[in-house]
Amino acid sequence: MKSSRRSFLKKTSTIGAAAGLVGALPFSVFAEEKVAPIRIGIIGLDTSHSPAFTKLFNAESPKPELAGFRVVAAYPHGSRTIKSSYDRIPGYIEQVKELGVEICESIESLLTKVDVVLLETNDGNPRLEQARKVIQARKPFFIDKPVAASFRDTQLIYQEAEAAGVPIFSASSLRYMSNAQAVRHANKIGKVLGCDAFSPAVLEPSHPDLFWYGIHGVEILFTVMGPGCQSVTRSSTPDTELVIGTWADGRIGTFRGTRSGKHEYGGTAFGSEGNLFLGQYEGYEPLAVRIAEFFKTKKSPVDAAETLEIYAFMEAADESKHRGGAVVNLADIMR
Repeated sequence: MKSSRRSFLKKTSTIGAAAGLVGALPFSVFAEEKVAPIRIGIIGLDTSHSPAFTKLFNAESPKPELAGFRVVAAYPHGSRTIKSSYDRIPGYIEQVKELGVEICESIESLLTKVDVVLLETNDGNPRLEQARKVIQARKPFFIDKPVAASFRDTQLIYQEAEAAGVPIFSASSLRYMSNAQAVRHANKIGKVLGCDAFSPAVLEPSHPDLFWYGIHGVEILFTVMGPGCQSVTRSSTPDTELVIGTWADGRIGTFRGTRSGKHEYGGTAFGSEGNLFLGQYEGYEPLAVRIAEFFKTKKSPVDAAETLEIYAFMEAADESKHRGGAVVNLADIMR
């Protein structure tokens, strides 16, 4: 009997010790610990991009690549001078509020509530001032098109972000058309020999012609061709833009901007192993996925030098128009 009692007591002691050990372990060992989402702030509710991105990030069941983020605050302004932009602000305020977004009275207030920023203001003119506040607050930011309303302001934003060590990324959603990406990164047509890209090119008097909307087609062109454009020449009519770029290795790429007919986006890539139609616009989600990756890694998927070359290309095209279609070197713009 005594030996049986000792055996029982030993087992009871062992079980008690194990129970004590379990009690001492952190709860996360037994249940998945919830991690706070990365808080996104939006500057500018004068563009459809703002509610579109908010719907993607704040969805009840977001795409896996977009999980772990939440748009929590927005500053609505935004253009105060372009009617087509500021007229949208009240409606977009209501849309994002329904998705749980707090509306802030200032950029400074917004920056205290967020980890990263989507700078979405549709008007490129206040972008430099707005970007400087984000840079000063040391918040990584995606800056939507146009980066600014001039090449000089675009260059300053990138220079000041680099000097402060603040990650920055900009791209049109058209960069992430599946076929354009396959040509650039998957060698789908072999060596790229040239590209003809097109998009709408609606004009806004406060911006160089292509900055306002032609940027989409120009970004398609550079996605396929890569950087290295040396010079441009431009022909322009009330309904159409045609910009011909010559790359340093002798390749030629063109951008056709339209202001009449059906508004579509696309192009044709020419390669050593065949030619490929670049397809249709695929929405905001492919770009949102890259933005999410950028916010996690703090590394832009598009090199800053390429983005700056895109804006130099568009400003050189504007200069060519003013000079009656003369050839303009990008180096002169970038200098």
